[in-house]
Amino acid sequence: MTINWQQEVESRKDDLLNDLIELLKVKSEREDDKITADAPFGPGPRDALLHMLAYGERDGFIVKNVDNYAGHIEYGEGDEILGIFGHMDVVPAGDGWDTDPYVPVIKDNKIYARGSSDDKGPSMAAYYGLKIIKELGLPVSKKIRFVVGSDEESTWKDMDYYFEHEAMPDFGFAPDAEFPIINGEKGNVSIAPYFESTNGGTYELINFKAGLRPNMVPQDAIATIVTPSNEAANALKTAFDAYVKENPISGTADVDAANVNIKLIGKSAHGANPQSGINAATYLAVFLEDFDFAGGAKNFIATASHIHLDVYGEKLGAAHNDEKMGKLTMNAGLFEFIAGEEGAYINFNFRYPQGTDKETMAAAIEQSIGQYVTKLDVQEKHSGPHYVPMEDPLVSTLLAVYEEHTGEKGYEQIIGGGTYGRLLKRGVAFGAMFPGFTDTMHQANEFMSLDDLFRAAVIYADAIYRLAR
Repeated sequence: MTINWQQEVESRKDDLLNDLIELLKVKSEREDDKITADAPFGPGPRDALLHMLAYGERDGFIVKNVDNYAGHIEYGEGDEILGIFGHMDVVPAGDGWDTDPYVPVIKDNKIYARGSSDDKGPSMAAYYGLKIIKELGLPVSKKIRFVVGSDEESTWKDMDYYFEHEAMPDFGFAPDAEFPIINGEKGNVSIAPYFESTNGGTYELINFKAGLRPNMVPQDAIATIVTPSNEAANALKTAFDAYVKENPISGTADVDAANVNIKLIGKSAHGANPQSGINAATYLAVFLEDFDFAGGAKNFIATASHIHLDVYGEKLGAAHNDEKMGKLTMNAGLFEFIAGEEGAYINFNFRYPQGTDKETMAAAIEQSIGQYVTKLDVQEKHSGPHYVPMEDPLVSTLLAVYEEHTGEKGYEQIIGGGTYGRLLKRGVAFGAMFPGFTDTMHQANEFMSLDDLFRAAVIYADAIYRLAR
């Protein structure tokens, strides 16, 4: 049977886009202060999960909600389970948007909204691929399970809970990265140095805060400084204004008697690619290091300044390069110092290749900045490097589908980002971003090209059918 996948997607374009628009309207950021038994990651992720599962119910699939942690949409029968993994949660929208991040806008054939490319848009494209197979009544020999998560951007506790209750698929993919394929992912671990929250110098650091998540480059950093005099406060402001002009940043310094409130703005990016962002926190620390701070404040600032522009962990002594998986990267994603309150810290999020581990990295950090810190907190539960060989039938089949529909040669890729694909021993990430795409994941004005959305749906429909028939 010859199926014109392009034609099948074309006839459903309006429905696909309308469903996506409604899904994007759900503000599905994790909110820990709103967690309840009914909303394990806050109301937004729960509501988006329910919204997606409702599409499955509407379209006649077998649907299961696992206590609002995660759920699945199922089609077909068989001894093996093909898993497709999408997630409905999103990172915080942050500042810098030209439009409301939760009111989808179509402009220049792109849809702008938080989650449009990570991961509601790709998830919807994959869902419609499965929907086409069902509506055509195509025979399959495997159970196809579209697993819908709600905590991918944070702790993955959704998947921990889900797999306490449901079987692990035998193989599968996550539509949550790039074409032609992602068959390798670096390890992911956070290591956080802690500091005393003391002062003692001529200048006092009252607070310093930056970052929304470990996996986002901090776009904004704020600090409040007490200076020795009104004149010193004005001099600090003048110096800051000059610093801003000399660097790829913006910001303001507001003087209130001897106090100065600073806001510095850089550029956000996905924490797996810190080289694509401008870390507002380290730029602010470099500026403040020229002033006479003491105690824990001085150590905090010195550490943040020490790692300025160090996206490969070189200044921390943690750098590592693997011939196949590439370089270790490091994103300093969270900074917090409040004078007199315990818990001042910086979070280093590492994406690391095979050949190193968290113990090796922690030892290097201790050697590098140990004199400044009170302790190192090493993330206990984390993901190690993951790789599925090119020879695996899953990889070869997906690449064959990609090549047939694009006319481009497929090739393997290994990334620092982490996807649900790594949950499975035979799991990969597959699309939905095409080569040459503009990466706006975890950034303001996130978008997905509509042409890419529909092209991805064509590829997903064919790929799911080939893997399941």
